[in-house]
Amino acid sequence: MAVGTATFRWALLLLLGSALLGRSGAILPLGYFELKRGDFSVKCTNWGATIISVVLPDVQGRLADVALGYDTTKTIAQYVNSTTYFGALVGRIANRVAGARFTLNGRVHKLFPNNGKNSLHGGHRGFSKVMWAVEEKDLDGPYPYVKFHYHSFDGEQGFPGDLNVYVTYKISGDYQLSVTMDAKPGNKPTPVNLAQHTYWNLGGHDSGPILDNTVQIFASHITPVDEMLIPTGEIASVKGTLFDFRTPYTVGSRVKEAGGYDINYVLDSHADKDGMRKAAIVKDGKSGRVLELWTNQPGVQFYTSNTLKDIVGKEGYVYGQYGGLCLETQGFPDSVNHPEFPSQIVNPGETYNHYMLFKFSVQK
Repeated sequence: MAVGTATFRWALLLLLGSALLGRSGAILPLGYFELKRGDFSVKCTNWGATIISVVLPDVQGRLADVALGYDTTKTIAQYVNSTTYFGALVGRIANRVAGARFTLNGRVHKLFPNNGKNSLHGGHRGFSKVMWAVEEKDLDGPYPYVKFHYHSFDGEQGFPGDLNVYVTYKISGDYQLSVTMDAKPGNKPTPVNLAQHTYWNLGGHDSGPILDNTVQIFASHITPVDEMLIPTGEIASVKGTLFDFRTPYTVGSRVKEAGGYDINYVLDSHADKDGMRKAAIVKDGKSGRVLELWTNQPGVQFYTSNTLKDIVGKEGYVYGQYGGLCLETQGFPDSVNHPEFPSQIVNPGETYNHYMLFKFSVQK
């Protein structure tokens, strides 16, 4: 197919509410799905398996959408063209891969570089830039959920092996959102490190910078990075540094001195019987909203939207620097190039499993 014809077909399908899936050329409809329990609701779409809104009350019962994102009333185009990854499911490898390459079983795999010389969030057309199939859903039950599926083919963005990927968004209790990510390789070993990339602002997506939000991260160490945000391979203590959030601090009290946060924290290994560990707590004093995050992963990326600038979002609101914060649970970044880090290689017959639980509440 000629490039011009392919581009036209892609644009037309988006306008019609459909898009291409993988190499097969199969057309899947664009859908929007609302999970609702009482006055708590989560909306998502199968484009990029993206969370587009999370609405919950403040301490006085007033509702607000606490997830940054784009207006989808007319088109999905902003999500298609965006480089912010608002609400998206990113992979096959989240975060950066140094030099957009890695060696597996003696073979060098060259990835698509989309962050200078490096690969970021799976490459130019990672999992956030494809249409996912709707595997199953129940939007009317007491615990509504939707499950998406994407088949990533051997060689896609340079990654080896076929991979079937699943993500389930579920309201698992009162003001609780669970995110379950599973991946099963087909014919070859392959690296898998997925992440959910929602930007949170507990005051409301349109309430301005999150500088007054209080953050606590249950981690005594980080994986330091170089000037290109590539891990050096060290695991360093946060004690006595601006990265120490073991006790709560407001974002604004140190974010500028730190030059913004975009770093992986090594979670302390106090897992419960289900393998879950508390990762972080975020509080917004004005609204009283609280977010508590649990995960079964060893790390969490703390990002304070340092590079957001003049992004027109939902309801025409313009997002700027520090407009939201991300807490992306994950394996350690660039682990494919650091054998000293926990391996993210998944072999045929094995299943990658990544679980997140967001517990929301209010405090006076």
